[in-house]
Amino acid sequence: MLSTFPEEKLDPRVKRTRQLLEQSFIEVVAEKGFQSASVQDITEKAGVNRATFYAHFPDKYALLDYSVRQGFRQELEKRMLNVCTFSMDNLRALIITVCEFIANASSHCNPPSPQFEQVMETQVKIQIQELIQKWIEKVDADADPKIASTATSWAIYGLALQWSHDKNKKRPSVEKYADQVLPLIAGNLRLQQPV
Repeated sequence: MLSTFPEEKLDPRVKRTRQLLEQSFIEVVAEKGFQSASVQDITEKAGVNRATFYAHFPDKYALLDYSVRQGFRQELEKRMLNVCTFSMDNLRALIITVCEFIANASSHCNPPSPQFEQVMETQVKIQIQELIQKWIEKVDADADPKIASTATSWAIYGLALQWSHDKNKKRPSVEKYADQVLPLIAGNLRLQQPV
């Protein structure tokens, strides 16, 4: 299994350049939408040349992938979920984190493009799956950890996406929604002991 949060050993200048490109990308996408954003727009906003961009990313899709992966990783780290052990409270916190991340990211790319949604889904589900697998490998479960964590990652992502798309006044708060769906999601894990 891959580490949930592999550390990139990068030169500080490389990190700064990637952060600059990522921030410029976020601003351009918020302004123009993903489809209309070009590499030229991103490099102009960042104040770097196109060669610098291509030294870091082959295209805007790779930058999107990187940006979503890094953004979600930072949310997990900020809430310290990457260093926790499994508990129902931590699972609930993960559900809330995913709901808020999807809603926030979607608001920056309005209307969301199919490419954006596909990258978001892929990156977020991978990280959820890896984190949950790491958690449940340390507790007794009736199901295979890889299968249970994969099913759980799909359930969390799908339910979070539904919550983020439901923008009417009847949408419950993210905390109430997490309480509603927690038993459904926990059922995927088939834990032998109460948590």
